[in-house]
Amino acid sequence: MAALCRLLECLLWPDRKEERAEKEEEAGLGVPDGPHYLLAAPRCTQRPHGGGAASGSLRFGASAAQGWRARMEDAHCAWPALPGLPPGWAFFAVLDGHGGARAAHFGARHLPGHVLKELGSAPSEPEGVRGALRRAFLNADERLRALWPRGEAGGSTAVALLVSPSFLYLAHCGDSRAVLSRAGAVAFSTEDHRPLRPRERERIYDAGGTICRRRVEGSLAVSRALGDFAYKQAPGRPPELQLVSAEPEVAALARRGEDEFILLASDGVWDAMSTAALAGLVASRLRLGLAPELLCAQLLDTCLCKGSLDNMTCIVVCFPGAPRPCEEAIRRELALDAALGQRVAELCASTQELLSLNTVFRTLASEDIPDLPPGGGLHCKAAVIAEAYSRLHQASEECCKKVQGGAGEPPVLT
Repeated sequence: MAALCRLLECLLWPDRKEERAEKEEEAGLGVPDGPHYLLAAPRCTQRPHGGGAASGSLRFGASAAQGWRARMEDAHCAWPALPGLPPGWAFFAVLDGHGGARAAHFGARHLPGHVLKELGSAPSEPEGVRGALRRAFLNADERLRALWPRGEAGGSTAVALLVSPSFLYLAHCGDSRAVLSRAGAVAFSTEDHRPLRPRERERIYDAGGTICRRRVEGSLAVSRALGDFAYKQAPGRPPELQLVSAEPEVAALARRGEDEFILLASDGVWDAMSTAALAGLVASRLRLGLAPELLCAQLLDTCLCKGSLDNMTCIVVCFPGAPRPCEEAIRRELALDAALGQRVAELCASTQELLSLNTVFRTLASEDIPDLPPGGGLHCKAAVIAEAYSRLHQASEECCKKVQGGAGEPPVLT
């Protein structure tokens, strides 16, 4: 892990980091916490976790990484079974806070309860459930306002998946996204709520607001979110018609046997990789037999290596139709790892002084290496490269100590 952190730190030079931060601020992709809201080195520690429904109808994995941000403002929740409802119902959500973590943590803790309350014991599908999800989001937002009446709660985007035996319901507000993979292809993905989307723009203008630099009132980059009560004060207008609304956009997708998985993630993940690339990477890791929670951890490491500067959280929910472990895929992956380790050794042995990890990675990136993971490419193997390099570096240091101690000539690294 330490070697991976060093690699990530080297890959994003200070001038590149400042440049990316400026572009993010100009585009409204993040809310800075001050002049030093990016760390000098990323925090890569993750605590992946997962599980499954007792009925065996799904498996899930989740993980989160603070990354380069000075504070962690993401939150998430996973309920593979819902009390009071028959087997086959489940709820998952990813929340991305801004202006603080309060709204995100509130949503992760209390949104499931609001959903359960609105669903009742006998939900009517699909329209009754869609309405219940809308009410749950709006009621949670009102509860959040009551807890922080002075508007100090900040805000949070949210994307949630409600699973029933017959439907998949995706509810989202803001720019946290979800994608469904079905039969080896992207079958559905959510669309970010940005101020310039026609429906969003109309609501903002009707509420007396403005859009400047692609932001609500020149400040907020998303047009729907929990919290952000400074933008929910237009007199005489219901909550769903304020400048910023907590009303989610809800899609109801009939379940099919070809459904493979759904990926929920905060925007720090989508900043680094496209929808198709992420779906391809998840599918390829499932064919290796990787547990969903370890898959999530590897996905976040890949996005860090690709240059994401934001907090990142992801949940992968796998259905019975998910890709299964493939012996040929596993064999190729093991061969790839061995080849990368050998190539790292060759590069380090090619000079008298040990090359930097950054140089090794960039040299490998310039080479044509077969069988790299789809979507992630060499960045997906950063941990493998960092581990191989770390072993060589440690061996080199031990050799130097032996030489200094009079143990003879150091062996040649191969």
